[in-house]
Amino acid sequence: MQLDWLQIVIAVVGGLFAGIINTLAGNGSAITLTILTEVLGLPGNMANGTNRIGILAQGLASVRFFWQHNHKAILRARWWILIIFIGAIVGVWLATRVSNEQFRTIFSYLMVAMLLVIIINPKRWLRQSDMVWQMPWYLSIPIFFSLGFYGGFIQMGMGVFFLAVMVLVARYDLIDSNAIKNVVVALYTAVVLLVFHLKGMVVWPVGLIIAVGQATGGWLAGRFATRIPGANKWAYRLLIVVVIASIFKLFGWWPF
Repeated sequence: MQLDWLQIVIAVVGGLFAGIINTLAGNGSAITLTILTEVLGLPGNMANGTNRIGILAQGLASVRFFWQHNHKAILRARWWILIIFIGAIVGVWLATRVSNEQFRTIFSYLMVAMLLVIIINPKRWLRQSDMVWQMPWYLSIPIFFSLGFYGGFIQMGMGVFFLAVMVLVARYDLIDSNAIKNVVVALYTAVVLLVFHLKGMVVWPVGLIIAVGQATGGWLAGRFATRIPGANKWAYRLLIVVVIASIFKLFGWWPF
């Protein structure tokens, strides 16, 4: 697939913003999937597979910073990470067999509900991690399996849903939640990408170009989140912006 210089610039810059957004909030795939389908002309399933290259690169670029500063929170969530991983394998198995277009309408209304959840009582999103409370197994297994399944199937929006569960249900703060999110996404994306590759649904030259931008964005955002005071508040604000922008895009209100 031959790209002109403008397409390359759009892919790299879009990947950069997606990497920052994915690392601190989520739903950066709304940017990269739009670039892959609307700018580069890939079919939906090919875009879904190719998109995983940048997600993996961005995750690996940010994990080192999060591990150094949040390793206790990550280790505490290790069983949840395993459940998500299993769910993602089931999700990617389905993704290679059916189209994901029918889920866009449901996803649109989920984003509206998520916006309400985020802006009502913002103090819940800015509290510190509760390292004593533990989710009961009958909640954690179905919730985290479902998150993994969704991430393996389509990925777009998974970060937003994951943060909502971690902050509002598991009682982690936003930065610890982002640390766990980036670790688990990097782990399952490595396997998901391999499955898509074996099915011939990955365009590597295109994906690697976007991955350059996403890895840079993930590195910058991971550095910011672990070193800048008040990063929790900035992550919360970015989350609101991302969800509002997603709603405008999904309902066709986006002017561009």
